[in-house]
Amino acid sequence: MTRNSIGLDATKTVQLARELNKLLANFQIYYQNLRGIHWNIRGKRFFDLHVKFEELYNDANLKVDMIAERILTLGETPLHTFEDYSEIAQVRVGKNISEDEKAVWLIVESLTELLKIERDILDKSDDANDEGTNAMMSDFITEQEKTVWMMKAWLGQTV
Repeated sequence: MTRNSIGLDATKTVQLARELNKLLANFQIYYQNLRGIHWNIRGKRFFDLHVKFEELYNDANLKVDMIAERILTLGETPLHTFEDYSEIAQVRVGKNISEDEKAVWLIVESLTELLKIERDILDKSDDANDEGTNAMMSDFITEQEKTVWMMKAWLGQTV
């Protein structure tokens, strides 16, 4: 088995980087969705949601950077074009959403998709003994599960 410069199985890290690029693409679509609903939200809940959506897109922006830097740490190149993102992303693009409930549902749907990808990466990073990726995914999952719960509570739904 060939190891890379950080001591991980080189073959497994290539696969992990591929999966992280998939996550990166989906996070970029999620981020753009958040920007769009932040800009376009209307109605009586505007002030609360406008601030919340800004909080979420700032967090997503940080996570995008963390994912890209992890890909680089693994020795691979992060995707960086919208063409690449749209080719592999599974998160639905939310276009012209200005209604509060539709916006919140878009967040729930997007996070649900991100959580699926992150859990898959968590399993693969565990198998590769990649604690760096594993810890990052674990942190993302914990935080996003809570956000899903809160968004669904706002909608009057249960998890």
